[in-house]
Amino acid sequence: MRPTPLALLLACAGLPLALLPALAGAELWPVWMAALGGFLLLLGADLVLAMPPAALDVDLLTPDQIQIGDRAHARLVLGRAGLADEHEPLALEVWPTLSERFERVQAARVTLTGARSEAHIPLIALRRGTGVVERVWLRWRGPLRLMARHRIVTFDRGVPVVPNLSPVRSLALRYFTPRESAVGLKVERYVGDGSEFESMREYVRGLDPRGMSWRQTARHRKLICQEFRAERNHAVVIAVDAGRLMSDPVEGVPKVDHAVTAGLVLAYAALRTGDRVGFYAFDAKPRQWMEPAAGAATFPRISHRASSVDYTEDETNHTLALAELGARLRRRTLIVLLTDFVDTITAELMIENVTHLARRHLVIFVALSDPAWRRLASQAPDQPAALHEAVVAAEFGSERERVLRRLQRLGVLCIDAPPARVSTDLLSQYLDLKRREVLG
Repeated sequence: MRPTPLALLLACAGLPLALLPALAGAELWPVWMAALGGFLLLLGADLVLAMPPAALDVDLLTPDQIQIGDRAHARLVLGRAGLADEHEPLALEVWPTLSERFERVQAARVTLTGARSEAHIPLIALRRGTGVVERVWLRWRGPLRLMARHRIVTFDRGVPVVPNLSPVRSLALRYFTPRESAVGLKVERYVGDGSEFESMREYVRGLDPRGMSWRQTARHRKLICQEFRAERNHAVVIAVDAGRLMSDPVEGVPKVDHAVTAGLVLAYAALRTGDRVGFYAFDAKPRQWMEPAAGAATFPRISHRASSVDYTEDETNHTLALAELGARLRRRTLIVLLTDFVDTITAELMIENVTHLARRHLVIFVALSDPAWRRLASQAPDQPAALHEAVVAAEFGSERERVLRRLQRLGVLCIDAPPARVSTDLLSQYLDLKRREVLG
């Protein structure tokens, strides 16, 4: 319990009464004592009339899980003993204490109008793992608004924060119908391109004459043409860098979480097209490895592995990680490397080891660009500090382009895109490779 600002204001306003006995005469001491006693009596009455903390029932309902970057709510259910019509509305202030995996929120205000009311605590996930609603602070005032009572309720309620699968669901709605999702077939099969036999059909204008089957034509006495499709059963490995640079936030979410989301989108599409998909995560040393596999049960396994990729402050050891990955792969594989770098000097070892991988495998190098750097480099500076920031941002951008051009000259496919576009660009690159049968 503590006095409210209104009580402190009244106390300050009554201070001049304490000077009356000294200025006007000692006979005014009873007036001052009566005023002080009346003020203390009001404080005591307000404290007695205020709802006691024990009469307040508090319960917390949390969501089963939250996807990284999403916004959800925990429901704080408040109640008090007695019938609802026996109580006047009571205004409460709610301060939640959340762990560092959630964004800090401001105090909420809720009015307890009946026997039960609810307050919504926003939960904005910043990092994967288990976010915790540690405790809730509640404060309310007495009917005279002079004294405030409070109660601290400890919950320590954990809420799992998982990778964002919304882009994967969006991909399923855009590219797959419910019927084909049930039977495991892909909508776009790229019939007409590729080298894997698909079917025989009667020749019509527009089909490739080179696919003419003269044996079937002679048997059926009409022109029969073969159709082909892009070859399936390729090996794809999603390699995610989880080092220090990937823990830096971009648009409020760590880069490694953007990388995990993009990797899951590609894994879903690759599995639906018949390819085998594996997962690899590393920082200072290899952390996660899953052999490329096919089938509907593979995606949940990859999603579980991606959820367990932790944040770290260790520098990425590209030499150890990429050498280990190359030793694990026995056949030509599409390696999707989601990583980051700062400048040409720190990227030197990374380029050397990516080059070794590109000699045996097809590598897509995916770098997550920060839109804030592009804005700093392009905006017109209005003061010396802004000019310095623009120069530094432009220098970072030019060094980044030099590294990517060097990788492209070495035969590595490069994608440098902001988080909003990286999944789409990566999926488009993969589908283009499938159409051109570059994976084989």
